[in-house]
Amino acid sequence: MTIPAEFRAFRIHSDAESHRAAIEGLRLDQLSEGEVVIKAAFSSINYKDALAGSGKGKILRHSPLVGGIDVAGHVVASSAPAFREGDPVLCTGCGLSETRDGGYSEYVRLPAEWTVPLPTGLDLREAMILGTAGFTAALSLYRMEQNGQHPEQGPIVVTGATGGVGILAIDLLTRAGYSAHAITGKIQQLDFLLGIGAKQVISRQDLHWGQRPLENTLWAGAIDSVGSDMLAGLTRVIQPYGNIASCGLAAGHGLHTTVMPFIIRGVSLLGIASAGTARSIRDQIWHRLGSDWKPTHLDAICTRSVGIDALSGEFDRLLSGGGLGRTLVTFN
Repeated sequence: MTIPAEFRAFRIHSDAESHRAAIEGLRLDQLSEGEVVIKAAFSSINYKDALAGSGKGKILRHSPLVGGIDVAGHVVASSAPAFREGDPVLCTGCGLSETRDGGYSEYVRLPAEWTVPLPTGLDLREAMILGTAGFTAALSLYRMEQNGQHPEQGPIVVTGATGGVGILAIDLLTRAGYSAHAITGKIQQLDFLLGIGAKQVISRQDLHWGQRPLENTLWAGAIDSVGSDMLAGLTRVIQPYGNIASCGLAAGHGLHTTVMPFIIRGVSLLGIASAGTARSIRDQIWHRLGSDWKPTHLDAICTRSVGIDALSGEFDRLLSGGGLGRTLVTFN
């Protein structure tokens, strides 16, 4: 397939003095090196993308870079024997829009070692409705189960439940046989959350779980994308030998708690670093997302679909609290 001499990409220029991001015309040789060239079909918008694209978070390790930590499309050229022209593939995390050019580009160059063949059971659109958010939710459950979590222990609570990670975690947990409870600051989305599988929805404003180092236990485990006081509160109310998967910091990076939940109840705090997940584990997670862990409500969870020209407005909407579910980025 012929690659055009120039194509469109959302490129970010950011340093200590200034920030700008816009659609630019790029050549293939201006992109980060990689053995696999794909024509992008879909990407997505994650919280990290909004921070990078708006300049409100220090995400880029150097500048300029094309934004977008997710991408899926078809191979148009490859020097790696594992990939041939026409193969459907995806990539999430792995330094995209952090140390190398990302997925908000009509054509993307990827390292073969981080290019994942599209799993059986998913199409490219579904793969990007999942994207980093779905991968993070699935990695959280994977780590919890590796540490002994199982459905018979009781319900798992999900914070930030209307965000991408949270909403996919609820659907995924339900598919995996767990009872999922949701904590949200958007109680007006009660019916939506119940519709995707939440067994109980709790308003963040109604949380009254006390400040003692150990409070009455409420849940068998948690998937937390909020951090800060929410994460600290969870440590006090998870039952003995339950797991908390910490996968985000929407409310801040601080954590003020005690060691008592860990040394008295045996609670485990698991760090979920999805961007740098080993390839062997990455392949396992994507296989499960296309099979027994595939969320049932992907079409409902994809609440918006935009082109790259609309990215800046979408970033502002997400960072101001206007997000619900997943926003898909489409390429013609």
